[in-house]
Amino acid sequence: MRCPYCGGSETQVKDSRPSEDGAAIRRRRVCPDCAGRFTTFERVQLREVVVLKRSGKRVPFDRDKLQRSIDVALRKRAVDPERIERLVSGITRQLESAGEPEVTSEAIGELVMAGLKGLDDVAYVRFASVYKNFREAKDFEDLLGTLSDGTPVPAAGPEADPEPEASGRRRAGRS
Repeated sequence: MRCPYCGGSETQVKDSRPSEDGAAIRRRRVCPDCAGRFTTFERVQLREVVVLKRSGKRVPFDRDKLQRSIDVALRKRAVDPERIERLVSGITRQLESAGEPEVTSEAIGELVMAGLKGLDDVAYVRFASVYKNFREAKDFEDLLGTLSDGTPVPAAGPEADPEPEASGRRRAGRS
């Protein structure tokens, strides 16, 4: 493992232990060249998953990118880091064990939205606003209505049906 500080190739493992959720091995390492200390994680990867983007481009699934997206949605929210790690690990395991070599970015987005909805409503709305490409306040109103009445979230964005549903929606108040 290369040192992230000096680039030295001979780092030493000082401590190994299972991560909080037991899905990885956490290793503390030290570089003998610069004395820098850092942590690495070793995880089981069941299979290579390729993500099919909306543009048609195919890229390898990146767990770290998934983690960063969820972290951005949860920024400044009081959510236990163990719950976040369980969400990321759960989504990753679901994708790897599905048996499909390719998964659409939309399918990943739906899994993240479902996970965030059960974790934190504000993070759910933040993620949905970017994922569904909200363009006006009405999109937020519709999404907030789904939080209070439990109906599925309608698709928004350029490929969605532009006709709004006028009946049956109510604004979500603060709780």
